[in-house]
Amino acid sequence: MMNYSEIEKIDTDVYRALINELRRQERNIELIASENYVPKAILEADGSILTNKYAEGLPGKRYYGGCENIDIIEQLAIDRAKKLFGADHVNVQPHSGSDANSAAYFALLEDGDKVLSMNLSEGGHLSHGSKVNHSGKRYDFYNYGVDKKTGLIDYDHVLDLARDINPKLIVCGASAYPREIDFRKFKEIADEVGALLMADIAHIAGLVVCGEHMSPVDYCDVVTTTTHKTLRGPRSGIILCKEKWAKKIDKAVFPGLQGGPLEHIIAAKAIGFKQNLDPSWLTYARQIKANAKQMEITFKKNNFDLVSGGTDNHLLLLDLRNMGITGKEAQSLLDEVYITTNKNTIPGEELSPNITSGLRIGTAAVTTRGMKESEMETIVDLIKKTLKKEDTVENIRKEVVNLTNRFPVYGEKI
Repeated sequence: MMNYSEIEKIDTDVYRALINELRRQERNIELIASENYVPKAILEADGSILTNKYAEGLPGKRYYGGCENIDIIEQLAIDRAKKLFGADHVNVQPHSGSDANSAAYFALLEDGDKVLSMNLSEGGHLSHGSKVNHSGKRYDFYNYGVDKKTGLIDYDHVLDLARDINPKLIVCGASAYPREIDFRKFKEIADEVGALLMADIAHIAGLVVCGEHMSPVDYCDVVTTTTHKTLRGPRSGIILCKEKWAKKIDKAVFPGLQGGPLEHIIAAKAIGFKQNLDPSWLTYARQIKANAKQMEITFKKNNFDLVSGGTDNHLLLLDLRNMGITGKEAQSLLDEVYITTNKNTIPGEELSPNITSGLRIGTAAVTTRGMKESEMETIVDLIKKTLKKEDTVENIRKEVVNLTNRFPVYGEKI
């Protein structure tokens, strides 16, 4: 069992919630596409003595003394990320993917500049210009979406929009797009209208680094990503860029948006990048995709509608309208039987973001547990029985726990 004895001594309230969360993670089938289970080594770095150290600045150029060991760790993270992604320059200090996006905008744009990005309701992200986000208040964002019939990005339509809008920056990348993104086509569009190009690959980075998804690095001025999700590292972000943007990006992160970097998290990033560089990572990434593809096949056999008809990556987006159930209702029913998902808007959404007509599912976490195609068939069957109320909550819970007990995360059987 994970050892939290010091927390138990000091704060029993936090300790109880922490142990219950550990049990929930071991017990539940985790299908949220943005979540994963990190190795124990990353957990150790997250909670290490490095949290005690301030280190404003960059390796070799700090504003504080005593940073000689910090510099070694941060430089390891930088060098490994550069090798992993094939990038000219990497800043590993952003606290999150959204912070990485904010810093990229700060480096590339002036207030009021025009930006073209993917619509939030059709697969984009809050930090890509949503009106409730600072990005949508500070810059003049316009949106492209997906074809209403196919669920795919229509690159000709994106080009037409770019010609009309003449944006300074085009943002490609998504949080709920189950198909491969053609960064080469986005580059052609950006070049035609004289725009800069930025990619947010937070969801697909773990596939990109081993060639299981097209890389944007050669095509984009700046690339941002989280370091968790399919990368299976700590909750944080990084920025990759062409050498010409290096100084602006670094200054945008510090002192532009942040103070001292979280060096315990940067150590966890370095460890995470080492796991990503291991040859075994390709096997893992391929299994993520194979599991998603098996889910696609099994969902279709059970008459579920899938946005775009399927998946090319780790993610599936269910259109629940033919089932007469909302995303919120589906999420709640699945929570009851220990299957964790999230409601999600779909193209042409008519319901509010708090209700939705869709359900987003991802396979990174279950793949980390060691589950393969046969388990994906079982999971889809459990989802079907839950949403169609073909069995009792108690019986489905038993099936879920029997399955997850066979694939422990940290060795804690429930």
